[in-house]
Amino acid sequence: MSNQYDAIIIGAGIIGAAVGLELSRKGWKTLNVDKLPAAGYGSTSASCAIIRTHYSTLDGTAFAYEGYFYWKDWAAYLATEDERGLAQFNECGCLIMKTEANGYLKNLLVHQREVGIPYEELDTEAIKARMPHMDINTYAPPKRPEDEGFGQSTGGSIQGAVFFPCAGYISDPQLSTHNIQRAAEATGGEFRFNTDVIEIRKNSDGSVAGITLSDGTEIDAGVVVNVAGPHSYKINEMAEATSDMNISTRALKQEVVHVPMPVDNWDEIGVVTSDSDICCYMRPEKGNFLLIGSEDPECDPREFVDPDNFDDNFSVQWNIQAMRAAQRIPGLSIPSQTKGVVSLYDASDDWLPIYDKSCVPGFYMACGSSGNQFKNAPVAGLMMAELIEKVEAGHDHDNEPLKFHMKYTDKDIDLGFCSRLRKINPESSFSVLG
Repeated sequence: MSNQYDAIIIGAGIIGAAVGLELSRKGWKTLNVDKLPAAGYGSTSASCAIIRTHYSTLDGTAFAYEGYFYWKDWAAYLATEDERGLAQFNECGCLIMKTEANGYLKNLLVHQREVGIPYEELDTEAIKARMPHMDINTYAPPKRPEDEGFGQSTGGSIQGAVFFPCAGYISDPQLSTHNIQRAAEATGGEFRFNTDVIEIRKNSDGSVAGITLSDGTEIDAGVVVNVAGPHSYKINEMAEATSDMNISTRALKQEVVHVPMPVDNWDEIGVVTSDSDICCYMRPEKGNFLLIGSEDPECDPREFVDPDNFDDNFSVQWNIQAMRAAQRIPGLSIPSQTKGVVSLYDASDDWLPIYDKSCVPGFYMACGSSGNQFKNAPVAGLMMAELIEKVEAGHDHDNEPLKFHMKYTDKDIDLGFCSRLRKINPESSFSVLG
């Protein structure tokens, strides 16, 4: 293995692998390094891997719809074989409840119409017909089980929902990352695992010179890209790249619940759901389970942690999420034995990603992915590769943010939207919804 590359990508999760793929397709000699033993082994493997188009911002919406088309024709995007087979996109659609908390989806649907995303509005009776196992009474605002009135309807019922057909989930997110690894390797990209980076080395002018590994090995490159997920803030600090960042990132502990499927005919009616009335999202999970994630209500404390030293056991939060879901699904069985995933989000201050250069010449960052960017990985890889190519050629991205053209939707996105220099975006949901 060489010790000289054009670009080193720190991280081999879904986005890091995609950055490596797109740079190698441009003819760059790339190396992805990861401290874990395989691609997609960290927070990517713990991802709920939901493919959806509903976001609180117009740019986020357009970005996600572009990503949908890559998952829709995954084999064409990869253009290579994988001995393990290809990840499957389960396009079951997504149902979002209209609630006071999400403004009854009025602003969100404006974005959907502007981008040209299909959807179907459902009234109360249509929700009952489509999802007969659900109790559609309202329970907002979300509470904790110890709070007075938990589990009791606050009056009235859900007044409508929106169904998005261009949505679903990937049942094996780690496999999808391995697919991208194989595609990158087919174009000359290299991967190195069980590799811990302890230094971002610099030249005398302050520009990036390469990395140093924990075993003392030095690997040279004029470009280093931080896609280290929950460790991204540590890599940014290591590179001394935080001085001008208006948006910071932190590692946030998250728990995802797996419980037995509540009804026998879930294959017929099971969809992804987002329900801000109970602040849970749900989707089918392999093994005949229902996956339940949190939409981060204010009543639940957020636990920011050191990604190298945190409690990876389930907590009381597991039971809280299961009980909230049981408000909507009265027949839900909550077993005494906890099952699911404990992992970390790479969360930014406004829960929107940072895809940008840095104040250190040659050092780039794709971080703050906050649990909602898995679906965007193919587009993020393309966008980062174009950004790196243009900035290395002399473009002043900070003062003149690049416009990135998205081929499927035929729209341009201003990359200032995901700049480290941006102000906190007030349109964000400030949650995993993005």
